[in-house]
Amino acid sequence: MKLNTFLTGAVCALLCWACAPKAQNNSALDTIFARKSVRTYTDQTVSPEQVETLLKAAMAAPSGINLQPWRFVVVTDAATKATLAGPRNSMITQAPVVIVICGETTWTHKPWGEPDAPEVTEPNRNWTADCAAATENLLLAAEAMGLGAVWTACYPYEERMSTTIETLGIPKNVLPYCIVPVGYPGGEETPKDKWKPENIHYEKW
Repeated sequence: MKLNTFLTGAVCALLCWACAPKAQNNSALDTIFARKSVRTYTDQTVSPEQVETLLKAAMAAPSGINLQPWRFVVVTDAATKATLAGPRNSMITQAPVVIVICGETTWTHKPWGEPDAPEVTEPNRNWTADCAAATENLLLAAEAMGLGAVWTACYPYEERMSTTIETLGIPKNVLPYCIVPVGYPGGEETPKDKWKPENIHYEKW
């Protein structure tokens, strides 16, 4: 009888553990809170497979009307990185891989409800938001993989954009949104605590 009681209790305990919420052991939240901007890198290489995983994560981001306007340029050439970096962004030259996130600024489609009408091309007003979502996914993936990365702005700064467009041969309907150096962290950067309850409003401002 005692053995049966023990076994029944053990089974119930296992079922309760299996069904209990795992909010306290959520690797996605751990990664979000651990993410930091990494600006120095070792000379350890980042493999093509790692880069592909980062890009897959970026492309898993949400997208307005599912247009997925993001486009990516992966740069490893030292001279190209130096041109993109200019005189101030040495982290771009130091990182073994640089990923330039770009966005198609127009989209071509048939007018809504008019399947027989000719296609029209119009501005995609969501492209910056979509590229931002893709960039954040990429940064979180880098953190989860033990890599370091940092978001360096390109859009809407005309000088940075024009240099990037010219250097990479980006077509006219595409604009560079940001440049993300990626590599193994060379320093001891730590995440910032950005929790500020005073920035939250409930129901109304």
